[in-house]
Formats: sequence, C-alpha cells, structure tokens
Amino acid sequence: MIFVLVWGGAALSIFGLIGLLFSMYKVALAKKKGSSDEELRESIQAAMPLNLASLFLSVLGLMSVTIGVLVT
Repeated sequence: MIFVLVWGGAALSIFGLIGLLFSMYKVALAKKKGSSDEELRESIQAAMPLNLASLFLSVLGLMSVTIGVLVT
C-alpha cells in the first residue's frame, strides 16, 4: 500500500510537471508568434485550465508521496 502511495504520487507529480511544461510551451509559442495583445491574452486564457489542472495534479502527487513517506 505504501509502495503505491509513494510511486503513484511520484507518477502524478511527473504528469503534472509535464502538463506545466506543455502549458508553458503553448504560451511561449504564442508569444514568439508575435500576435497582437488580444490574441496573446486569448492564448494565455486557453492555457490557464491546463496550467491549473497540472498544478493540482502535482500537489496531489506530492501530498501522496509525503503521506507515504511519513507512514513508513
């Protein structure tokens, strides 16, 4: 059980990190494209749900790892 908490939490954190990196890539690509201020704002707003979901996933994973380590 503890093995699942620690390694499952680590996997969740890694997936969250990948999501954060992908969100940053999408915004950087929109900035590099040199679009107008309004288009850049729309691009950032489109990436916001992915960013928040990735942060939430990372937090859940890190909490799971912490609980797994403290229980052992």
